[in-house]
Amino acid sequence: MTQKITVVMYHYIRELPHTKYPAIKALLSNEFKEQLQYLKKHFNFITIDDCLNAIYHDNEIPQNACLLTFDDAYIDHYLTAFPLLNDLKIQGSFFPPAKAILNSTVLDVNKIHFTLASMDHNIPKLIDDIYYLLNEHRDTFSLQSNDYYYSKLAQKSRFDTADVIFIKRLLQVELNETLRNTIVDYLFKKYVSTDEKSFAKELYMDTSQIRCMAENGMYIGSHGYEHYWLNQVAKKTQESEIDRSIEFLKKVNAPTENWAMCYPYGAYNDTLIEVIKNKGCAIAFTTHADKATLSKQNAFTLQRFDTNDFPPKRKD
Repeated sequence: MTQKITVVMYHYIRELPHTKYPAIKALLSNEFKEQLQYLKKHFNFITIDDCLNAIYHDNEIPQNACLLTFDDAYIDHYLTAFPLLNDLKIQGSFFPPAKAILNSTVLDVNKIHFTLASMDHNIPKLIDDIYYLLNEHRDTFSLQSNDYYYSKLAQKSRFDTADVIFIKRLLQVELNETLRNTIVDYLFKKYVSTDEKSFAKELYMDTSQIRCMAENGMYIGSHGYEHYWLNQVAKKTQESEIDRSIEFLKKVNAPTENWAMCYPYGAYNDTLIEVIKNKGCAIAFTTHADKATLSKQNAFTLQRFDTNDFPPKRKD
């Protein structure tokens, strides 16, 4: 029996015009409400348990089934999404990156987002800064030329310009981790904030808020610990990431048997799938945009649509 579901992926949900960073790519609160109404009209909401029962016990799910997922534990999810979902009796599935919450540190991906938002009017200046820093560290890290990296990485996506993709890919995965951290921290301090701990406390939920959602019917799953590109690290690091994320799930009273994972950046490989299976994971989500087939063969590579794939479309 082949059963397909529509999984929707959310990140920032906030009142952009009234924030310091209006260039962040987010869904406005009223747009989120409208989208919930649209999805409620056209789909039937299901839960993680429904997915597990369909995969492992051949239980039937309703036609046009829909699951809502929320990545990165932004405070937006607690203040905006959770109350609406609770009122409508819809289960949201939330995937927090543990270290950001436990240590009040800002994820590199978010440092890059807010740096880009701060420099939205002058991306070429930001690229110049990056080139300057690459030149400073070129010999130490045996780097290729700046043109090499730009030619390799600057590929326009459906949501970002080629320049923005170049910056994201260079600083998220291309460079040596130590150098990536050095450059990202420098740019974040220069253009966003020198007080990372305070920034993190304003950006993310805390453990008590996540625990509150779990106690009120929301699902809490793993999003790793450091929010690494887990397909780029050794098996030993993958195992450590998963072990530490499971410890976090215990802290917030979330399931640690037959649990769900959302791969950071949607990145995974066969080794990672083997690791999470061995540690009790039963279902995992990517960022490939398509309907997901609920089957044992696909249980660890389930696709998700972006919120922008559904009305109302964000007006940039």
